Amino acid sequence: MPRYARSEREALTELMSTLGPDAPTINEGWTIRDLAAHLVVRERRPDAAAGLVVAPLRGYAERVRREIAALGWAELLGQVRRPPVWSPVSNPLADELANTLEFFIHHEDVRRAQAGWRPRELPAGLDRALWRRTSTLARLALRRFPAHLLVQAPGHGEVATGRGGEPLRLVGTPGELALFLSGRQRIARVQLDGGPELADRLRGTNLGF
Repeated sequence: MPRYARSEREALTELMSTLGPDAPTINEGWTIRDLAAHLVVRERRPDAAAGLVVAPLRGYAERVRREIAALGWAELLGQVRRPPVWSPVSNPLADELANTLEFFIHHEDVRRAQAGWRPRELPAGLDRALWRRTSTLARLALRRFPAHLLVQAPGHGEVATGRGGEPLRLVGTPGELALFLSGRQRIARVQLDGGPELADRLRGTNLGF
């Protein structure tokens, strides 16, 4: 069985190694070193990882991330490349479920910040895996958006979400939808059909996680 979380991790760490710690990512203000430290916090520091999603703990999580970012580059990259088996998100039972989307998105965070990047043609199995996760993400991220929203990945499926109202349709491949719905609207190659004002509002909505 293909292990897409592992293959995306390997591709990301290889790219990070090639580009070096000071190369940019599409995350505003973050270099590759900053992104690597974020991944280490998520996998190795459960005391701080909650701050990635719980607002009152974000200050502590950021302090820990900065401490980890100060590690030597080889050590930091090694910790991303070789996850701990005890981690709640990277143990063998959880890895594929918890990390396929995570590492795909962060791989693209690095790829798309570099000059001359091009969209990848993904394996069919990875597309399917991304759609399973993205369809759930669409329901969660857009459930309160003031529209009757249809999210479509041609050849994979569609999800209806939103609070209702004016119709709006979001169309793209599973990977591009994953980027859009994770707050990366400006780099996602998707199609939005509907009223221009509503479409612009969705492009500017904070969907990040």
